[in-house]
Formats: sequence, C-alpha cells, structure tokens
Amino acid sequence: MAVAPENAAMPAIKDSKDQPNETVASYTESHETDEIAQVGRRTSVLNVVVSGMALFSDGYNAQIIGYMEPFFSVLYGNAMSSTIKSRLSNSYLIGEIFGMLFFGVLIDRLGRRTGIVAATAFLVLGVVLATAAHGRSNLGMFWMMIVARGVAGFGAGGEYPVCATNATEASDETSKLRKNRGFLVALTTDFSVDLGFVAAGIVALIVLACYHQHSSEGVWRVCFGLGFVLPVAICFFRLRMIDSTQYRKHSIKSQYPYWLILKRYWRPMLGTCLAWFCYDFVSYPFGLFSSTIISQLNSSNTTVQNIGYGTVINCFYLPGCLLGGLLMDRIGRKQTMTLGFFLWAIWGFILGGALHPIQTVFPLFVVMYGIFNALGEMGPGVATFLCAAESFPTPLRGHFLGWAAAVGKAGASIGTEVFTPIQNSFDSDEKGQQAVFLIGSAFTVVGGLISWYFIPDMSRELETEDVRFKAYLEENGYTYQDGVLVSKKNVPGEEQK
Repeated sequence: MAVAPENAAMPAIKDSKDQPNETVASYTESHETDEIAQVGRRTSVLNVVVSGMALFSDGYNAQIIGYMEPFFSVLYGNAMSSTIKSRLSNSYLIGEIFGMLFFGVLIDRLGRRTGIVAATAFLVLGVVLATAAHGRSNLGMFWMMIVARGVAGFGAGGEYPVCATNATEASDETSKLRKNRGFLVALTTDFSVDLGFVAAGIVALIVLACYHQHSSEGVWRVCFGLGFVLPVAICFFRLRMIDSTQYRKHSIKSQYPYWLILKRYWRPMLGTCLAWFCYDFVSYPFGLFSSTIISQLNSSNTTVQNIGYGTVINCFYLPGCLLGGLLMDRIGRKQTMTLGFFLWAIWGFILGGALHPIQTVFPLFVVMYGIFNALGEMGPGVATFLCAAESFPTPLRGHFLGWAAAVGKAGASIGTEVFTPIQNSFDSDEKGQQAVFLIGSAFTVVGGLISWYFIPDMSRELETEDVRFKAYLEENGYTYQDGVLVSKKNVPGEEQK
C-alpha cells in the first residue's frame, strides 16, 4: 500500500536563496487564519445557542404561574384571592422591569459576560426561594412567593438585554451569520421564550399525571423547582464566554454624555419603546391567561383540558416566530414589524366581532385564537428585539435595549392588571372577551403606526453605526482612550487643535 508524503496537502516549495520558503509562510498563515475563523464561527454559534436556552428558561418561569394558579385556588381557598393572583403575576413582571433597566446599563459598562453571570445568579436564587415558599399561614406563604418571584423576575429581566445583545453581536462576527441575523435572533429571543411557554404547559401536564390528576402541593413545587435546572446547567458555558468583538472594540466604560446621546437617538428610542409597549400590552395577557379564556368559553373542560388547550394555543407562537425571522432577513426589520401589527389587528377585529358564532365550534376558536397569537409573534414579537438592538451603537445597545424591554414589560404589567376588570365590567364573559379582543386590536393599530414612522432602517453591519456614533462624539468634543470616553478639553494638545 502506498503511503502519502507527510506534507501531501502542502503546495510545492522552492528552496532557493531568492525565495526562502515564502510559500511555507503563506500557507501556514492562511491555515492559521482559517482555523481562527472557524473557532470564531463556532464561538458565535455557541453564544447564540446559550442565549436562546437562557431565554427559554425565562419563558418557562414566566408562564408556569398561569398554569399553577388554578391549583392554588383549589388547595388554599380564599387565601388565593384575585388580589394575590394579580400580584403573583405582576411580581415577576415588575422584577423583570427593574432587571432590564439595571442589567442594560451594567452590560455596557462592565461587559456582557459580567451581566450574564449576575442575571443567572438572581434568577436561580428567586426560583429556589419560590419553590421553598412557606409561611405561618397560606397568605404568608403567598407573600414569600410574591417576593421570591420578584427576585427571579429581576434576574430574568436581565436576560433580555444580555441575551438579545449577545445574540445580535455574536451573529455579526461573520458575513454568513450577519446575512441570517434576523432568523438567528428570532430563534434566540422570541422563539425561545415562546418555546418556554409551551414547555411550561407540557411540564404541568406531565407532573399532574404523575400525581394522578390530584391537586397537590407537590405539583406546583415540582413545576417551580424545574425552572432552575436549565440556568444552572448552562452556567458552565456562560462562565467561559468572552465579550463580543464589537464590544471589545467600541465599549465605553465611563462618562456617557447622555444629553448628546438623546439628541441623536431620541426618535428610535421612542419608537422601539412604544412599539414594545403596544406589543406586550396585547400579547402578554392573552398568552398568560390563555387557559383562563378557554375555561370561560368552555366551562365543561377539566383542569387538564384547560391546560392542554392553552398549551396548544401557545404552540401557534412558534411558526409565527420562524416566519417573522425569515421575513426580517428578506423585507426588513421595521417592515416585518409593521406588517405583523396590522395583520394582528385585522385578525383580532374579526375574532372579537364574530366571537359568538366562532366559539360555538370550540376547535375553530382554538385555531383562530392560535393564529391571532402567531400573527403577533410574526411581526412585533420577533422584530422588537432586533430593532432595539440594531437601532443603537454597541456602547449603548444594552442601555436602550434594556429600556425598551422595560417599557414593554410595563405594558405587559398594565395589560395583565386591566385584563380581568375589563371582562368583569360586562354582563357576560362573552361580551367581556369581545371587548378585550377589540381593545387589544386597537392597540396593535397604534403599534403599527409607531413602528413605521419612528423606527429607522439600519445597516445590517453593526460596525456602520458604531463608526457614525464615534464620529458624532468627536464632532462634539469627545475622544476614545482605551474604552474610556474623554472630553478633548482634558486631553493635552487636543484643545489647541
């Protein structure tokens, strides 16, 4: 058997005094460059995957409370009042708002990796405390649970700017990843959160089956406890992550000229914040209370059936996210958002206006309700993350993404709070449901107008806006020095220039 030469893959080399192994050096250099590029691509893909897994756990922990509330009513009677129910839902949301604001600033000042580790720690702590909730009375137990879920929400809220920023910057490392950034970020952010919603319903059904459909305290404790398994499992990978190339090149670690920043970016800031508010105001209550809506429209269902139907409806989110991700790479970010808002509005008006004949065929209502949710995810659901990430330069991406997400969650909190009062203000559940659909659809029309007129079309390459922002700061008397922004007045020799 013939044996290939040791360096068969290497080009022929001339050994002469005039060309001393130049081909060897060229080959070695190109080979090392290819290896570095491959490592960069693998690292970028790993960062995207890990970010998606983190937001998956956030979706699970946010949704599981909606499925557990019927058990609380059965197990603890009057202690599970409507007030406690609202506070259990809103404590997580309010914690998320503070987490988004805090970690958005933190990751810009101290680095993406620092924010990732801190957010994970708060999330795990809160979930563990909620799982172990006890008190001298049932009311005391619920108050401990409310506080614990607020702590978990603080960590989960940090995951939004951390993961969306990390995924956006990781998908900018190569031209191939950049070309498909819309789809990758859609998978990593909204799709992952919605998959967590679906997983929460499946886990609730499995745990309930293990308890033979018996309402037991163990059901909710097991379901809560499973929420910290994934964050702990991926912590090893997150500790080994490094900050993105864009962050290492353009970060500002101190002295942000916020007045100059607002002068330049007030319009996209307003657009991304208000669009996210309109989206969450409509989407979050309909997703969180899907099982409640189903139980009201079909009161003969068992608890298992209500959870099952709610999970089926949440499954419609997923194809909407995938379609929206594809559209963002083809027709643009804000175009996809605007299209989704208006299609969502049209479908909601149809569903609200014809609710009575639709609900007489219950499977038809489930499908139409699922399509209603899918349209929301197809447009603003996926586009809010990417529009908020791409509309701003790298040194400010965490700031503005965290702010926009926090305003969105404020909309979710308000929507969740007013959901029940709107229904209860009407004579029947059917009229209350109609009002909710019609009011929600009106908000989506407003969201579509905001996204079209206030959100800019940005370059697909993040470096473009980073360069423009740096030039803008230099025009206004600032310069970069090793990641620190310094006024030219404080730099020797610059003032004379």
